[in-house]
Amino acid sequence: MIKFEQSMRWFGPADPVSLRDIRQAGCTSVVTALHHIPVGAVWSKEEIFKRRVLIEEEGMQWLVVESLPVHEEIKTRTGNYKEWLHNYTHSLKNLSECGIKVVTYNFMPVLDWMRTNPSFTLPNGSKTLYFEKLAFIVFELFLLQRPLAEQAYTEAEIATAKVKFKAMTTTEREQLFQSTLLGLPGSDEAFTPEVILDALQNYAAVDAGVLRSNLQRFLQEVIPAAESYGLKMAIHPDDPPYPILGLPRIVSTEADLDFILNSYPSQANGLCYCTGSLGVRADNDLCQIISKYGAQIHFVHLRNIHRDAEGNFYEAEHLNGVVDMYSVMKKLIEVMQQTGVSLPLRPDHGHQMLDDLQKTTYPGYSAIGRLKGLAELRGLELGISRSM
Repeated sequence: MIKFEQSMRWFGPADPVSLRDIRQAGCTSVVTALHHIPVGAVWSKEEIFKRRVLIEEEGMQWLVVESLPVHEEIKTRTGNYKEWLHNYTHSLKNLSECGIKVVTYNFMPVLDWMRTNPSFTLPNGSKTLYFEKLAFIVFELFLLQRPLAEQAYTEAEIATAKVKFKAMTTTEREQLFQSTLLGLPGSDEAFTPEVILDALQNYAAVDAGVLRSNLQRFLQEVIPAAESYGLKMAIHPDDPPYPILGLPRIVSTEADLDFILNSYPSQANGLCYCTGSLGVRADNDLCQIISKYGAQIHFVHLRNIHRDAEGNFYEAEHLNGVVDMYSVMKKLIEVMQQTGVSLPLRPDHGHQMLDDLQKTTYPGYSAIGRLKGLAELRGLELGISRSM
């Protein structure tokens, strides 16, 4: 019986969660990236190999990159995008020559995730990531003051947001502001309003159709190179899977996945299957997506969420949320038996809990909560596999 390749994400030597911690959790491989290299620059074989050696010294493998960032000028096809494309394919070549098999990336404009509260306290005292739509409206209208932002909301939503904003203390406004402007995962650096507004202006002429066309051209330029290097590319869904800040989102639905995988049909053109991101939308049938594209799933993120009709959601326990994790896991195991491929899997995010409540870690990436999630998923996998 083929099993998942069980991993955790590691943010490098500065990560408070060590490689030894990850190995003790039962992982045989690590998912990481070279976060210290500026976006667009080439990942040299020397830097890749240094990271690989650190991981192997702890008795694990580095099989999946998460993520090799796509420069914003590639997404808009402006400025020096041809240079960034050249560097991107050069990095892919170097990664393949250092033994990497899967490269994850995303095509989300400006921000690659969004939450309004990275430390939402649950009834049991643990903390999780939370997106509150009303709080986001407050942020966009009254804190960021994005031009024309009011066009994205109804009069009732704007009125309710105004009431909430007036009732907030200065400290609450500052906390919302800082939480919503958190930097990219793996970075301690937050975006400033000026940087955000300037970046948004770069997308003024880029709607969903233009961005989709630019992604298609990116795939047509990059996938042949990945094929030749023996790499599999895995695009991560949008998080959250709908437009924010006036920016288009084009990796959110099954129809989006259809377009992407048909833009350049190849085994190298695949998915990072994330139950959390796709699960935020009630119209995404998670099991149907596996049935349709299982052979092109190259990396798996399993997390669960609770959502409501108002557009709010938070990260739930891995086995307790709107995602039917049993059915998802069973479908993925069936795919592995059919393809003969052991899929790399990691528990995506985890609650901050127990001793980790006293530590500073990357949002969603404390050790104990992910260990709990991995243990639950490993048990679920074992039970399903035995029953089959």
